[in-house]
Amino acid sequence: MRLKKVFNGTAAFMPYVCCGDPNTDFTIKLIETLVSNGADAIEFGIPFSDPIADGKTIQAASNRALKNGMNPARAIEVIEKIRGRGIEVPIIVMTYYNIIYANGMDAFIKMIKEAGGDGLIVPDVPLEESEDLHKKCESNGLDLVYLVTPNCSDDRLQKIAIKSKVFLYAVAVLGITGARGEISEDAIDLIKRTKKLCSVPLAIGFGISKPEHAKKYSEAGADGIIVGSEIVNIYSKYLNGNEIDEEKALLEIAEFTKKMKSNY
Repeated sequence: MRLKKVFNGTAAFMPYVCCGDPNTDFTIKLIETLVSNGADAIEFGIPFSDPIADGKTIQAASNRALKNGMNPARAIEVIEKIRGRGIEVPIIVMTYYNIIYANGMDAFIKMIKEAGGDGLIVPDVPLEESEDLHKKCESNGLDLVYLVTPNCSDDRLQKIAIKSKVFLYAVAVLGITGARGEISEDAIDLIKRTKKLCSVPLAIGFGISKPEHAKKYSEAGADGIIVGSEIVNIYSKYLNGNEIDEEKALLEIAEFTKKMKSNY
């Protein structure tokens, strides 16, 4: 229910956060800062040792979090803590199937829902292999978010959209995550094709690093803007080993969030 309210006519800002980078306290403060400055939802990343969809920036964030003791159970506890601090925006957990399998699909999904999660993104589970996961999410009241890419045919776009209850995650570029300097014309085409063929809202991510990018994708029809690597890039400037200058990092994150929200 929370996720449906995010898409209300203006493009939602949905930043990605790597849980535990560099520590749990900073993750909670980062999410509070993002939300208080306009974030409409949070993509909540559970660190993984082999994040095949992620580029070097988020890989580095995951590695730092893992080295500092973050694991799936602790990450889910962080969701509970966030809810306990009054954060009410939707939280969409992003993870990989190995983590779900290792923790038991049913138990893992129930843990996310009970902690206060709203959705689940699993980039290494294709449509053809998603049925069991889809059913478990549905029976537990969790929305499974499917990804579409620029090389999806119109037929495949429609098949994926039929399974998607709340929104589609459009991958702007073929490849891994990471901030990029320019927008992708293939992504613009993907947005326009999807909006023409499908009625479900569409959020776009991968490579978005500037308010200008968000503006162009929004103008093309995107219902949500997802930014991950640039968030990590901003606060990483204030890292010194395991220590971070929280005040400076969060101040710059706040300004970035405001700029993103005011540009589209």
